[in-house]
Amino acid sequence: MKKWLLRFAFIILGLPVILLLVVAIAFLLVNRTNGTLVSSGEKRSYLLYVPDGYDSATPTPLVISMHGFAEWPAHQMQISHWNELAEQYGFIVVYPSGTRFPLRWRVSGRPGSDTDPMLDVIFISDLIDKLESEYNIDPARIYANGLSNGGGMSFVLSCKLSERIAAIGSVAGAYLLPWEECRPARAVPAIIFHGTADHVVPYRGGRSRSFDIPFPDIPEWVASLARHNECNSTPQEIPPSGEVSGLQFTDCASHADVVFYTIAGGGHSWPGGKPMPEFIVGYTTRDIDATRAMWNFFQGHPLTRK
Repeated sequence: MKKWLLRFAFIILGLPVILLLVVAIAFLLVNRTNGTLVSSGEKRSYLLYVPDGYDSATPTPLVISMHGFAEWPAHQMQISHWNELAEQYGFIVVYPSGTRFPLRWRVSGRPGSDTDPMLDVIFISDLIDKLESEYNIDPARIYANGLSNGGGMSFVLSCKLSERIAAIGSVAGAYLLPWEECRPARAVPAIIFHGTADHVVPYRGGRSRSFDIPFPDIPEWVASLARHNECNSTPQEIPPSGEVSGLQFTDCASHADVVFYTIAGGGHSWPGGKPMPEFIVGYTTRDIDATRAMWNFFQGHPLTRK
């Protein structure tokens, strides 16, 4: 009886280790990447997609799409469907990987610390350098976008890497970089999507059920972004379509328009993309395709030098 109890105890004690191993193996299987580089002393990885019709003689746009907190490059690829547009329009798309476990982007933190956003900014800049050395990338058409934490990182890039990023897009973004740390060399055009029923990054700001972080009120944050870009203070209304309504701020510095789409009842998900489990992220609308809307916006906003 005593031996049986000891064996049972060892089995129970070993279960957490076994579960951790299963989770680690499963993550390695889904987190497939096909490129690496060393940036700021860290080995970083990414998932690159080059369309079949790529022509090395033609300057090609680059789209950088960043995953959310605790997600990974292949997941961002699956939910956003960027590869389909890359084939259709002939651009290259790369899905960089965040750092640590679970994977995340450093969107706020003390300068010089291991949470300093500049570590990830430098990684993205290094990634652009590497891809420019391997492909004929058009330096005037490099765009960044992301979901949630990745959307927050897109905003960081617009503040810290504006000389290379032509425009940004963000879905359900977690915008935590203080405005006083956003001093771009040029105003960066932005297209923003957010659902009113987002329980992870609340539409009206404040702490959420997932994170004890004081997120900003999204409509107010977008208005601040428009002021930051020196846009006309009175936005134009975009005609509503089903669950989607929008505002467009124009007459901005450096043609840095700001477009803001609100999804009524939308959750923490990619509009028009592959739906994630509704009990986790909420509702995914089909009334707008965020990826296609971003690409249309990007096409109209190449980088212009002063």
